[in-house]
Amino acid sequence: MTEHRASRPHGSGRPSRPGGPGYSRDDRSGRAPRAGRPPSDPARQAAYEAIAAVHRDDAYANLVLSEILDGMGLHGRDAAFATELTYGTLRALGTLDLIVAAAAGREVARIDPPARDALRLGAYQLLYTRVPAHAAVNQTVDLVRSVAPGAAGFANAVMRTISETTLDAWLEQVAPDYENDPIANLSVMHHHPEWIIRSFSEALGGDLEETARLLIEDNQPPTVHLCARPGRVDAVDLADEADGVPGAFSPYAVYLNGGAPRNLASIRQGRAHVQDEGSQLVAAALLAAPIEGRDTRWLDLCAGPGGKTGLMGAIAAGRGAEVTAVEVAEHRARLVEQATEGMPVTVFPMDGRSVGRDPDLPEEAFDRVLVDAPCTGLGSLRRRPESRWRRTPADLPPLTKLQRELLVAALRAVRPGGVVAYVTCSPHMVETQVTVSEGARRSGVEVDFVDARPLLPPGMPGLGAGPTVQLWPHRHGTDAMFLAVLRRTS
Repeated sequence: MTEHRASRPHGSGRPSRPGGPGYSRDDRSGRAPRAGRPPSDPARQAAYEAIAAVHRDDAYANLVLSEILDGMGLHGRDAAFATELTYGTLRALGTLDLIVAAAAGREVARIDPPARDALRLGAYQLLYTRVPAHAAVNQTVDLVRSVAPGAAGFANAVMRTISETTLDAWLEQVAPDYENDPIANLSVMHHHPEWIIRSFSEALGGDLEETARLLIEDNQPPTVHLCARPGRVDAVDLADEADGVPGAFSPYAVYLNGGAPRNLASIRQGRAHVQDEGSQLVAAALLAAPIEGRDTRWLDLCAGPGGKTGLMGAIAAGRGAEVTAVEVAEHRARLVEQATEGMPVTVFPMDGRSVGRDPDLPEEAFDRVLVDAPCTGLGSLRRRPESRWRRTPADLPPLTKLQRELLVAALRAVRPGGVVAYVTCSPHMVETQVTVSEGARRSGVEVDFVDARPLLPPGMPGLGAGPTVQLWPHRHGTDAMFLAVLRRTS
């Protein structure tokens, strides 16, 4: 485990404190004031605007960055550079804040939000990219001059202090010693909050070496996965069209090598959609579970935004089945309708927990039910780098209550002999094993766990002892999807 150990801090102490106007005297919004000289580099400006929107407005980086790039007319290398800076800065935020605080001689909470986000962006360039130090310093000072004019001198001092020390030396200073506090060390070295690392470690049986491999993989930019909708396009043909390659496990998956998926004819014409291979696998597993008797009524209890429903609908069309899709948020229900146009799918904008209280959701009426439950999303941190710093343990109690209630509703909705797949994009034990056990216990019906491993493609490694399955980025190249399949017996 020595490869994860950070040395103890140098005896030289903290860097000197640059003083001045970066001090935050009030609770400012972080909205960038339009004053002073504009920065010279549009890619850095785009990245800054995206990072500021994430922290100021709770925006989602993937959505806001796309809008900013389009609005600024950035394409090609500029767009790629802006994307790297945005995602990299958001991913490494906790470590960057420790380094900025050490260089500034004050906590980052005491730095004005516009200057703070610019310094985070600058520190990322200095420490984690090949941008020359003079360019990172000068461009960051220019950026601060445009968004927080009074803090330009402060930013110059902080950036120069950071630039005088290598990343390894900074990590020696700010990371606790691995032997004394391995979780805290991994947090700094691999950019995840400690509570998330503990949850990952627990799900991996306490193996910190494997946990470290997961954290490393979590920090890699993910490949875009496409889903070829069966009956509409073959995965091999889609791979040829997209200049990609068929997926390793899902028969519907294609890995995109580059380019915007929206430019593909198969995406525009509804023959394929963007979807992580893990999401494809768990939806297909539900439909692969053997059942006796009728197999024509399927239910997606939490359908928005429609990726899994789209795959289910395409398979249903070839098997003579119909899908009822339920989504509580009306705007997401409309997305499901758009995603399943021309498929045997009926969408209802309602709460999935209303099974038995609404004529469109009768009890014991469905042969297969998917519960893709709302969750913390800890399994998709590769794709949503800001989520790791936005989520807290306080999010778990209301989410797990909702998850249990949805699973209980699903077990009421499925007929005896039918199957329910409970799915989350989180490996947290409370959202997976605990929720499934408690939901089954509280449902009031008899259920058996179906071994989910044979429902996945043969040859998949690292599926554990069953009957549930946990997919992992470092094992399978997918989001960390959890799958439990339950058969109602009475």
